[in-house]
Order: sequence, then C-alpha cells, then structure tokens
Amino acid sequence: MEDPSVPDDSAIASPAATLAEIRAGSYYDSVVLMLLQRALTELPGVMDAGVVMGTAANKELLGQSGLLSEEIQGAAPEDLILVVKAVSEKAGRSALTRVDDLLAVRRPQQTDTYQPKSLSSATRMIPEAEWILVSVPGRYAAAVAREALNLGKNVFLYSDNVSLEDEISLKETAANKGRLMMGPDCGTARIDGIGLGFANRVRKGRIGIVAASGTGLQTVMVGIHRLGRGVSQAYGTGGRDLSAEVQARSAKHALALLKEDAETDVIVVVSKPPAAAVARDLLAEAASCDKPTVINFIGYGSPQEQLPTAPSIHFARTLDETAEVAVRLTTSADSQCGVESDALPSRAMDTLSRLVQSPQPHTFLRGLYSGGTLAYEALFLLQDSLPSVRSNGPLPGGEFLDNPHHSQGHTVVDLGGDAFTVGRLHPMLDNDLRVRRLLQEAQDPGTGLIVLDVVLGDGAHADPAGELAPAIEEAVSVATQKGRALPVIAVVIGTDCDPQGLDRQVEQLKAAGAYVFTRHDDAMRAVACAFAGGREGRLHSPSELEPGVPNATGDVSSSSAFAAINVGLESFTDSLRDQGAEVVHVDWRPPAGGDERLASLLNRLR
Repeated sequence: MEDPSVPDDSAIASPAATLAEIRAGSYYDSVVLMLLQRALTELPGVMDAGVVMGTAANKELLGQSGLLSEEIQGAAPEDLILVVKAVSEKAGRSALTRVDDLLAVRRPQQTDTYQPKSLSSATRMIPEAEWILVSVPGRYAAAVAREALNLGKNVFLYSDNVSLEDEISLKETAANKGRLMMGPDCGTARIDGIGLGFANRVRKGRIGIVAASGTGLQTVMVGIHRLGRGVSQAYGTGGRDLSAEVQARSAKHALALLKEDAETDVIVVVSKPPAAAVARDLLAEAASCDKPTVINFIGYGSPQEQLPTAPSIHFARTLDETAEVAVRLTTSADSQCGVESDALPSRAMDTLSRLVQSPQPHTFLRGLYSGGTLAYEALFLLQDSLPSVRSNGPLPGGEFLDNPHHSQGHTVVDLGGDAFTVGRLHPMLDNDLRVRRLLQEAQDPGTGLIVLDVVLGDGAHADPAGELAPAIEEAVSVATQKGRALPVIAVVIGTDCDPQGLDRQVEQLKAAGAYVFTRHDDAMRAVACAFAGGREGRLHSPSELEPGVPNATGDVSSSSAFAAINVGLESFTDSLRDQGAEVVHVDWRPPAGGDERLASLLNRLR
C-alpha cells in the first residue's frame, strides 16, 4: 500500500507548491509552534514550513521567507497559520494532514492533571504558591503580570515586548504590595533552590545574586558552584531595570531581600553598564546592606575610579572573576580582596601555552552566541586586542553590524537578539539558526576562528552538543577541503548537576574537534592570544585542552516546599516538576479569543 507521506517520483518532478491552512482561534505557546514547524520541515518532500499565530509581525516574517500568500494576509492575530513549501502539491497536502498527529506528540502530555483556565482558579488550587511565572506573548503579558500582583504573588516575567511604561507601572505596583517583580525579559532566577526559566543546578550556599542579565547570572552561579560554594538566592531583574527610566526598582528590592536574608553572607550584582546615576544609587544601596558585595557592571571601564565605593564593595572585571571574588569573600568576611591584577592563573597560562595556532592573515573572528551578556563580555574583553569588532549589540561607541545575518570583519553576534528570535525559539532552546550560521561562516574564506557558547541547565535544550557537534565537524571539514584550518572554540556554561550532563556535553564537542573551555574569560584570552600569533605554532589535539577547574562534588539541594503557578510555556512547568517543585499550569488562552477590540470592551465592562 502506498505511503501517502512519501511523494512518488512523478510528484518530486512536479513544480514546487506552497500550501496554507488557517485554524481560527487556535492558540498554542511558541515552543509548541516552533517544535511543530521543525517537525514539518523534517517530513519527506517539505522544503520549508511556517507555523505561527496570525500577528502582523509573524506575517512579515513569513513574507521574508517567501511563505506569505493573499489567503494568509487575511488571518486574524488569534488564528493559527500553517504553511508548507513542498516539492509538490501532493507532498504539501500530505504534510498538512500530519499536523494533528505531530501536535499530539510535540505537546507535553499532562492529560492526567487538571489545568485551570485562570489565575484565580490556579491560586485556589495551590494557595501556598508565592510565585507566578508569566511567558505569554508580549501584548498580553503586562495584563497577566498585573493580575498576578493583584493576587498578592511575586512575578517572574519571561515575556519580552512589554512596553517601558508597563514595566514601570508593574514594578511600582509590586513595590506597593511588597512583592518582587522580575522582568520583563527576565530569563533566569533561582529561588529556594529551584531554577526559574533557564537556570543551572547549583548547590545551596551563602552567596546571593542580583542580575540584570540571564546568561551573566548563569555564568556566575556556575563559577560559584565550580569553586565549591553555593547560592542562597539569585534574582533576575530584566535587562532594562538599571536604565535611567526604570531606576533599578527590581534590583533595589532584591538587594533589600538579600540584606535581610540570614542565609546570605555575600552579595553579587551583575549588569551591563547601568545609567550613571542608577549605578551610584545602586552602589549606595549595596553599601547599606553591610554585607560584602561584588559588583560587575560589565564594560563600565574602571569602576573603582568612576563610582563611589565603600569598604564592603569589591569590583570584578569578568563574570568568572566575579564568582572567584565572591567565593573568597565567603571564606573571610573581613577580606578586602578585589580583582586588581590582570595576571592569569597558572591553570589558564598552561592552557594558553598549548593554544591553537594563530589564524591565517586576513582572517577574522566569528563569535556566534546564544547569550547576549556573554557576547557583550566578549566585546569588552577583546576591545584591546581586536579593536574593530562589529556586533548587533556593540559596546557604547562600538561598531554596529550592518546586517546581523552576515558577518563583516571581526564579528560577535548575539543570536538571541530580536532580529533572530521573532517567530523563532531562543537559541538556548533551538540550535537550528546557529547550525546554519556556523556552516555559513565555514564557507567564508575570511573566517579564521569561530567561538560558540553552549549554555546548559533546566529550561535549555536537552542536548545542545548533540546538535552542534555534527555541525562543528562539518564546518571543520568544509574548511579543510578548501585548504585552510578552522579552529572552533566552545565555551560550556554548566555544572556537573545539570540535566544535560556537563562531561557528556564537553566530550561530544571535543570529539567533533572543538577546543572546549568552561570559563568564558579564559576563552577570550585564548582568542586574543591566537590573533596575536599564539604561543606555539602548532594545533594540539582538543583532548589536550582541559575544560577549566573541575566542578567540585556536592549535592544540589532544593526546597520541597517551593510552589508556583505557570502561565505560558509548558516547558517551564515541566522544568519545575523535574526539579521537585509543586506547580500548577494554567491553560491560558488570549482573552476574547485574541480579538483585542473585544477584549478591550470586556475590560471596560468589568
């Protein structure tokens, strides 16, 4: 019997066809949609696919991919758009008939658990929950977060595309109610031993963290764990919190919580450069905590000279050094240590002395990052050795990349930036875009060295090295066939307790030919050394490069009493359950079926 999913030879020879289906009022979260899109592209005969809600931004994205038709233009924001470009009409129709089966497989199976339809119902089911996680589309996020605050809950707001006015209003409401508002665009937190969003599994300890940076917070937590200490609480704030407009409202609240926390001895504050007045205010708040506090305003310059200080304030230059200083301070509360010297530890010197050969003349660095803060730190640490580096998120006064989809000279690109994530999963969840970019760079004769970050932890891709390693092998092979070497450096941010398995991730990357580091600053020193000519003129086996200081052994403790409500991405519910937290998932749907005019009318009638 003929398999309808496999096009016959005559169909393959037929002209390509683009077919669309619109499902009115069918809402799914973005992770489910993107997984469905990937599943469709893997079907026989399918050349490309789009699975999106019918918003104007998503239609624009389909247009850029050549998948937009007049039929799709008429879809409403609350409608689900399914479109496939296939080698034939038969193959396309076959793919569309598979959608329901694929959805059944791709959606988390929670049919044995009742899912409430509203926040109020969820709070009645789990009244002890102090936290509500919100990851619904941005145009609805502020309303959901405001409802959560009005119910007396703390909020972890992962959603982006929330207006500045809404952010300020939400944080003022939170302050008036004595609640913490993390976000919008907050990717990471760790509360009572439970990771929210993207978070690594680290041991419980005496160091509290406040960060306006998701991957920055993760890197510091991982460094603390690697050095044998642990984290009491880790609060995210959202990337705009330290702006002149928002005035560090969440950061100040988080500092106040850590000041009163008897289980926190040392505090860490991490952010990209804040507004000058905000930086001064935040340092004053930190000094008032009367606890040793480590400050890393990445790339601020010489903070000791530009900012007021106090005996309890210590500055660090890199994220890994931030962890080191915090760990030293937990050993001696009276320590006045800081990072005064750029001298490398002997461990790093040993690594660099066996570094890759220098890239060939007239070739360039290509940094392909999933973490925006790591990309920013790379620019900061390389600014002296590679003074002209373009980026889609440059340092102040730095050079913007004209087209983020194409490198130009030395390039460090944040693939989690808006240009890449509209209608797509974040690269910490989906490596497809980075795999394509890696192979694109390998074809470019101007590419002399590639750097990748590989961020582990709950909420992240289950096996990032499993997807990246074959692409690294292919990239190296492509360059070799063209008569040139192409070193690839992979920086793995993770712990021995993360679900992906740190050692397994490192070994997969090494086996593919990558040079693996677990400290980002060491990797950047390696890059600088390589473009300065290296220390030795030969390429050593990847197995000769150690992945930094081994993680100290120790159990990761969590609080069995932690309870939360999740609204949005079902993968966050799965992550919380995997960590042993009690969680209720809200079966959220856009109000009034996504009809914004009707929703506005209903709000006025309440």
